[in-house]
Amino acid sequence: MYYVYIIKSLNTDMIYTGFTENIKNRLDEHNSGKSPHTSKFRPWKFLHISIFTSKKRALEFEEYLKSGSGIAFRNKRLV
Repeated sequence: MYYVYIIKSLNTDMIYTGFTENIKNRLDEHNSGKSPHTSKFRPWKFLHISIFTSKKRALEFEEYLKSGSGIAFRNKRLV
């Protein structure tokens, strides 16, 4: 399975969108500082997780969610 996830910092309004093949470990990686993009905004919590059987579709959805219209969709429909 492939996952596109949205996490939110518990200390700021920062929202991060990412892709993983191991959703169970990914939040721990963000909260332990292993991701340089999110380490300074710890701790994090999941806001949304989408599950895909196709890696290609998951990566396409992640790319869309990081685009201007994808951010608008995320803010209106997912978080």
